[in-house]
Amino acid sequence: MFLRHRSTQTEFFDLPDRTEAETAASFRDLNRVNLLFQFSHPFVAGLPRWLGKGNCERLNILDVGAGTGLLGERLTAWACRRGWHWHFTNLDTNPIALKIGNRPDSIVGSALQLPFADGSFDLVVASQMTHHLTDEQIVTHWREAWRVTRGAVFFCDLHRNAGLYALVWLGMHLLRVSRTLRSDGLISVRRGFRLGEWRELADRAEIPGAKIWLYYGTRIVLQARKTMR
Repeated sequence: MFLRHRSTQTEFFDLPDRTEAETAASFRDLNRVNLLFQFSHPFVAGLPRWLGKGNCERLNILDVGAGTGLLGERLTAWACRRGWHWHFTNLDTNPIALKIGNRPDSIVGSALQLPFADGSFDLVVASQMTHHLTDEQIVTHWREAWRVTRGAVFFCDLHRNAGLYALVWLGMHLLRVSRTLRSDGLISVRRGFRLGEWRELADRAEIPGAKIWLYYGTRIVLQARKTMR
């Protein structure tokens, strides 16, 4: 019953008064958690089948809320092993995260006002950052992503359910991450989404033809495309 409605509780991750050392430690722990839960797999499983392998040979991709840029690093290496060239631009509001990642083409900026011209990217992605936003902010975030893509958008976040809640609790304890990150992990699940909620938000964001689906019951995915060659 406590997961029926999306939580509005603020995560420690989003508090403005954290020290640089606290922020850096949290992002390093978060990377460990993301690797444990195979956070890149919905993208490698979904993108080639959906876009077509020919369209995947060369992609210019924007990762919104990229953190340290770990997703781009993983996906670039995965694509390279298949002879594909994927170039990532990493955007995040947190300069400390981007500094930790130390990756080229990293830009400090907001998902709510992307500093790019219309149609700048083949693909815009976001991985588990959307739940940090309010519903109104999500609508703006998706409209902005739709504006700057010339091809497609692919968003992935947490599916709010008791099974994932228990799985995250166990994973956090196995990794022995900080108490604050353990708390944030569970809040993240409570701030996650159901299918109907994302369908309503996609309609409000005016993203035509959006397909919304579940990945193994743990993630919720939105994919939509304009045109691809």
